[in-house]
Parts: sequence; structure tokens; C-alpha cells
Amino acid sequence: MSVWQLVAVGLVMLLGLVGVLLPGVPGQAIVWAAVLWWALTDMTPVAWGVLIGATGLMLLNQALKPLLPTRRPSESGAPRRTLMIGGVAGIVGFFVVPVVGGVLGYVGGVFGAERLRLGSRGAAWTSMRSVMRATGYAVLVELFCCLLVAGAWLGAVLWG
Repeated sequence: MSVWQLVAVGLVMLLGLVGVLLPGVPGQAIVWAAVLWWALTDMTPVAWGVLIGATGLMLLNQALKPLLPTRRPSESGAPRRTLMIGGVAGIVGFFVVPVVGGVLGYVGGVFGAERLRLGSRGAAWTSMRSVMRATGYAVLVELFCCLLVAGAWLGAVLWG
């Protein structure tokens, strides 16, 4: 696979990661489709292993969705911008501090956005808990699954 194709696959994955944060965009399917595109073009055992792992993880996420609270952004009282800031911080955090940084970045980004919006730490903490109950856990689990797939793809490209 050429470098330009790898860049295109990476951009499609990034689009899928952002799509997880936007309502109505099938971000998880976009990330999986990018891995499928790469595996069908690369045809190595590592590529097929990443595709199989990504498929299993995405299916597990779909099975867990009914157990998580549904996304109700209007009930949290926070603007959509707060979730976007948390999501972008989670994506950046995942690659800065591998794996754990995704969760820390998401929660920290939501808290930071609410702290700037509301002004006090106590109000931001209360609002962050409300946001996490209303939408955060469902978004965080889906984003984390997609980040794990993107990280596995990146690791396979760099070291595989």
C-alpha cells in the first residue's frame, strides 16, 4: 500500500472518530470501513488480524449499547460544544498517553469546558457528572472502541 493510500485511510479513520461525536454520523462504521479498506488492499496476516480484532471489538460495542444510558444531550444542560471539546481532548489524549489518555482526555476536556463556561470548580464538577450521565458514557465507550481500533491500525502500520 502506498503512502498516499495510508494517509487516506488515516484521514477516513479520523473522520470516523469525529463522526462518533456528531449525532447521526455512523462514526463506528466509518472507522471499521477504513480498516476493511486497508486490510483488503494490504492483504497481510497482520492486516487481517487487525480487521478481525476490529470487527470483534465493534460487535462487542454494539452488544453493550443497550446496557449504556441513551444519548440525551438536551438533559445534561451543557452545550454540544462541551461534548466536542471532550471528544477532541479524548482523541488527542489517546495518542499522547496511549490507551488511558483517551478516557482522561475526554473527562478532562468535558470538565475543562464546563469550568470555563460556569466559572467555579464545584459547578463544573456537578455539570460534568450530569453530562457524563446524560451522554458521556455512551459516547466515551463508542469513542474508546474506535480509538482502540485506530491505535491498532496505527501500530500495525508503523511496526507491522
